[in-house]
Amino acid sequence: MIVIVDYKMGNLGSVTNIIKKIGHTSIVSSDIEVISKASKIILPGVGSFEKAMDNLRELNLIDVLNEKALIEKVPFLGICLGMQLLTKSSEEGNVAGLGWIDAKTVKFKLADYPELKVPHMGWNDTRFTSNHFLSEDYHDDPRFYFVHSYHAECENEENILTKTKFGCDFASGIIKENIMGVQFHPEKSHKFGMNLFKNFIEKC
Repeated sequence: MIVIVDYKMGNLGSVTNIIKKIGHTSIVSSDIEVISKASKIILPGVGSFEKAMDNLRELNLIDVLNEKALIEKVPFLGICLGMQLLTKSSEEGNVAGLGWIDAKTVKFKLADYPELKVPHMGWNDTRFTSNHFLSEDYHDDPRFYFVHSYHAECENEENILTKTKFGCDFASGIIKENIMGVQFHPEKSHKFGMNLFKNFIEKC
C-alpha cells in the first residue's frame, strides 16, 4: 500500500494523479494506523520548514514515520519540502528536522550570480550522481520542474542522488538506504517525473 502523508502542506492531488496515470493506486492519509500499514511512503510538501515540522508534531506523525523509515526500512520518498524535512535542520526557522540524512537545508546564496533570482523556478537539467534504481530507464537526459529557495547541503557525498546547476551545483536529490528525497517536483515533470515514480514504486 502506497501512502501519501497528509500533513496539511499541499500538493497531494498532483502526486495522487501521476501515480494513477502510471497504473498504481495510493492513499492520502494522516491516520497513524493507515500509515503504519504502508509498504511505501511519500512525503510531499510546499511551504515553510518550521510549519511543516509543527504540523507533523501536532498530528503525532513523527513516531510512526520514524518507525516505518528507520526500523521497518520501508521505501520512503520526500518531495520538495518533504525532502528538506529529511535533513537535520533548516535556515528557514529554528526547529530540528527529521534528521534521517546527514545534511542541512540552506538558502541559495547567489552573490556571485547577479543574473539569477531566488526562488529557483522552472525546468532544469538534472544529473544522477549515484548508480541507483531511481536513475534507470531515462531515454532522454532528465529535466525536472523546480520551485524553491532552499536546498540540501549534504555532509557526505555518498548521500547525494542528483545534482542540478543553479549558479553552482547543488544537491537536488538525496539518499540513504531506503530513504530518498528530491528537491524538484516529479509530479509536475511529465514523462521524467512519471519515470521516477515508476522506478520508486516498481523497483524498490
